[in-house]
Amino acid sequence: ADSIHVVYGHGGDAVRAAFPDPSLSWHAQHEQLGTGHAVAQALPEIPADHRVLVLCGDVPLIRPQALESLLSSAEDTGLALLTADLDDPAGYGRIQRGIDGSVVGIVEQADASDDVLRITEINTGILTAPAGKLSEWIGKLDRRNAQGEYYLTDVVEQAVADGTPVTGVVIDDARDALGINDRVQLAAAERALQRRLANELLQAGVSLADPERIDIRGELSAGRDVFIDINAILIGRVTLGEGVRVGPNVLIRDSTIGDGTAIHANSVIDGAEIGASCEIGPFARLRPETKLAARVKIGNFVETKKSDIGTGSKVNHLSYVGDTTIGIDVNVGAGTITCNYDGANKHRTTIGNDVFIGSSVNLVAPVTIGDGAAIGAGSTVTKDAPAGQLTVARTRQTSIPHWKRPQKKPAK
Repeated sequence: ADSIHVVYGHGGDAVRAAFPDPSLSWHAQHEQLGTGHAVAQALPEIPADHRVLVLCGDVPLIRPQALESLLSSAEDTGLALLTADLDDPAGYGRIQRGIDGSVVGIVEQADASDDVLRITEINTGILTAPAGKLSEWIGKLDRRNAQGEYYLTDVVEQAVADGTPVTGVVIDDARDALGINDRVQLAAAERALQRRLANELLQAGVSLADPERIDIRGELSAGRDVFIDINAILIGRVTLGEGVRVGPNVLIRDSTIGDGTAIHANSVIDGAEIGASCEIGPFARLRPETKLAARVKIGNFVETKKSDIGTGSKVNHLSYVGDTTIGIDVNVGAGTITCNYDGANKHRTTIGNDVFIGSSVNLVAPVTIGDGAAIGAGSTVTKDAPAGQLTVARTRQTSIPHWKRPQKKPAK
């Protein structure tokens, strides 16, 4: 478009704030007096020799192909409407055609007779016309109708009256022209969008366990031979490398997943960079600024945050790794946590290459574990552990003789 004009009304300041593009022209419709009145707010700033394409803010699924078809069908001086054929046209204005197939009028639902209500071709609200003629027609509109509004659709009657050709172009997929007037229609449009996105993935070579059970809420880029199981939710910018497998009930947000990586059921990945051939989950949570090199394993009920984990390292079960750098081929035992927060500040833990961390270890940051070190199970490490040595930091085991287990009091 040479210029884009946005007409906004009640609550429109929030819309305007969401689109700060300085090239947009904004027009406040202080009174909501109908669609014709809305278009009239913008027309004074549009040269008469321009062609106007009118779109509707509540028709979010419209695609460029439909608009191009509409524009190419319009005669230079004519009016063209985008229409749709619906099984259930309730709530929409009906298209009336003459014997020659040209559009002769549009009747709104509230003003329609029983015979007109049987028509299944509806007006989508999208039209194109010469700016000069459109201004002239809108200037002749009145509010003598059931809703007391200036209907943009009444310009068809004006065009027919002055001999201007009116073309009706039926959209290929009626779902692309769905209007939204309530939350039921909003949900229907969302499902239509998700099915469209699912079909695009399938055509690109992605396998979906069920195309009806995937939600893409952003931009998804997927390589070849990707498999996505049911109920996956992909938010923001997500990149899936070749051969990635996404298990059921997985949420991925603003993340990059390397080739051949498997993400098992019920895992949450948020703001992470994951290398090739990794294995994640089930029930893993990777928080922002997690970076995994190749062949890393993050097991069940493991949480990571602001951590770099080197090639071939494993954090298999029930552990928390935050603000940590882990080297190559490290094994982190079950129940290990990095104690990165002292109540006021976050501190970093550094673990070298070929380190073995036993189960139930607390690493109190800031602390460094040298290359090749081993940390005994149950240790609480508060000082740096030297390379190549076993470090054990736990109290001596003691058994108390003659100790008796507390007994429950008898029930009264």
